[in-house]
Amino acid sequence: MSIQNKLNRLKKHMVNHVSTAPSQTKAAIEVSRKTIEHAEYWDRFGASPYFFEDDYCIIRKVQYPLDHAWGRYRFSDVKEAVSTWQDVKASHPLNAKDLDASDLLFFDTETTGLSGGAGNTIFMLGMSQIKEDHVSVHQFFLPGPGSEVALYHYFLNHVKELRNLVTYNGKSFDWPQVKTRHTLIRDFVPSLPEFGHFDLLHGARRLWKDSLPAVKLSVVEKEILGVNRIHDTPGFLAPMLYFQYCNEGDPSLLEGVFQHNEWDVLSLITLYTHMSGLVTGKSFRTEKETYEAARWFEALNEHEQSIEFYNEVLNTGTSLLFQSKKSLAALYKKQNKIDVSVQYWHDLLQENDLDEEPAVELSKYYEHVQKDYEKALHFALLAYSIWKGKKRLTKRKEEQEKQAFAKRIERLEQRIIQYS
Repeated sequence: MSIQNKLNRLKKHMVNHVSTAPSQTKAAIEVSRKTIEHAEYWDRFGASPYFFEDDYCIIRKVQYPLDHAWGRYRFSDVKEAVSTWQDVKASHPLNAKDLDASDLLFFDTETTGLSGGAGNTIFMLGMSQIKEDHVSVHQFFLPGPGSEVALYHYFLNHVKELRNLVTYNGKSFDWPQVKTRHTLIRDFVPSLPEFGHFDLLHGARRLWKDSLPAVKLSVVEKEILGVNRIHDTPGFLAPMLYFQYCNEGDPSLLEGVFQHNEWDVLSLITLYTHMSGLVTGKSFRTEKETYEAARWFEALNEHEQSIEFYNEVLNTGTSLLFQSKKSLAALYKKQNKIDVSVQYWHDLLQENDLDEEPAVELSKYYEHVQKDYEKALHFALLAYSIWKGKKRLTKRKEEQEKQAFAKRIERLEQRIIQYS
């Protein structure tokens, strides 16, 4: 944007009368088209300029057929994933109830740095979207630091009907960055839309943080989705390549960055499809994934769904039986089905003599529900014996827990004397 044009815009807000700037004529646009640098290259690359006043940005469009396979899934599978959510009553951060697959906008950005704040510039906005017979990929590129108004003018007009964003760390990084940049130029571009937001990073952490070396999108792609990128430009190189482009003016430097961003927004489609299948029970799950999905629903207080998944682990699993029984015992206790919990606590004590928690719960049960203080004391002493065999992380915590055991044991001994 020229300095003169910026002053003219500022002048509009300093006077009472606001005039409307004349729109560009066809002839002016045609002249601008001829004067942009590397126009032939951008055209061969499937990209074209978008002009707004004396600014422009670069728009690249790519299409894929819906039956195109991306890892373990075809893009069309996301339609079934969204359809499955329509019958799910439980609340969930990925629930697409009342949405259509075309309502989901899979979104990622490329920025000049990984930190937040006004000093960090977004130089590429990438998105993919399900259309009637294809997947549409749009990439909005900033050809220079002075062209943000043109970039966001086009982008925000393009997504003004946005209903739901799907990102990977977008709640903490990508969209806050968009909001920051928008704040700086909000007088000249459309307002930000209101929308729902599915951030798949949070789901990846819940499902695979203990199974994968990292939950970066590239790792999840390869290990979970079966997506193997060949000759991919690592995301950390994108800022350096953009700065090099700004210095040298050679757009071919950015081909790998465009491709990386394109693959990111395509992988988000497959990842949402896969995660939805896991948590709705409509696709294959490993024992660990079933267990983590159960924990996810439990954290959301969706107890019925959580119990269903924990029971699935009991029916099919091996290594996570103990943890699942503990969780089921706690959930049934919350539902006042204490008899079921008691059976689980007895089973847990027989299966593992290194965990004092089932004995503590049985001590509470026999003291407060059954008023059987001798049994309550038996389990209190058993719990204390198990606890003593463990190492504590801190002396302070150790002393607190020791006092709690001593208090319970002393109270029960006194009640036995009182009622004997």
